[in-house]
Amino acid sequence: MEDAGHRHGHGASHATHVQSGHHHQSDHDHENPHGLHVHSPAENYQDHSQASPVAGGSPDSPNLILVEQNILAKNQRFADENRSNWSSLGLLSLNLVSSPGAGKTSLLVKTLEALRAGVPLWVIEGDQETTNDADRIRQTGVPAVQINTGRGCHLDAHSVGHAAADLALGQHGILFIENIGNLVCPAGFDLGETKRAVILSVTEGADKPIKYPDAFAGADVMVLSKIDLLPHVDFDESTAIEFAKRVNPAIEVVRVSTTVENGIDEWLQWLRSMLREVIAAQAAQLEERLAAVRSRLTSL
Repeated sequence: MEDAGHRHGHGASHATHVQSGHHHQSDHDHENPHGLHVHSPAENYQDHSQASPVAGGSPDSPNLILVEQNILAKNQRFADENRSNWSSLGLLSLNLVSSPGAGKTSLLVKTLEALRAGVPLWVIEGDQETTNDADRIRQTGVPAVQINTGRGCHLDAHSVGHAAADLALGQHGILFIENIGNLVCPAGFDLGETKRAVILSVTEGADKPIKYPDAFAGADVMVLSKIDLLPHVDFDESTAIEFAKRVNPAIEVVRVSTTVENGIDEWLQWLRSMLREVIAAQAAQLEERLAAVRSRLTSL
């Protein structure tokens, strides 16, 4: 089977792509000549190709709407290509989103240490600057690529596709994509991921899901992190879950702590369940293709 990690048929990456000390620089895709930085609103999360007014937009300034439409439609094409490549491998891809300091990288390190013996793993790290997180991930023995976005506040599907190509992805594993620490910008950009996880630390406000609804509306699971600190902080867990489900009734909730024994078991169980679903879907597709081939054979 052709390596899907190397089938991303694009030009140069739109961000600084750092792999093994090498840097590849080109323009970030959502920058434009007018200096306009746009994001998808919540109601258009599932269909990024739909245009919607941006701040300051009016009937007298149609170019603002056109810029957003072009950006989101282009990103969606790259995201769809990523998704097709990865699903053909039976690969679970996870887009991890959170505020800065919510514990994404700590959770990821613990996850990799727990799974690396039995599951193929790869990581794409997104930060505005430095390779600190990718270096930390590599210490676990798991391959990682760093994307530095500079002034960019989120990853895009194009740069992620190129980063994945450097990882030589294989079958039946998990690709973790750690997005920029931000609950606003990443919400509107599909990366081609199978699932999206939003991490909410108990050291943050329980009202985050209704203050930043796009991030929670587009997530498949909310990970409540640092739950070992609950006795020491003013955080209402039931309120946070209620607000998350108000924004997204289908969202699942798991609780984790990276500092206590068995503190991420619930998260690991969720990951394994999602990976089984992805592999089962790949098997169903292959069986359908095999049935078509057999049908053709018997008709000759």
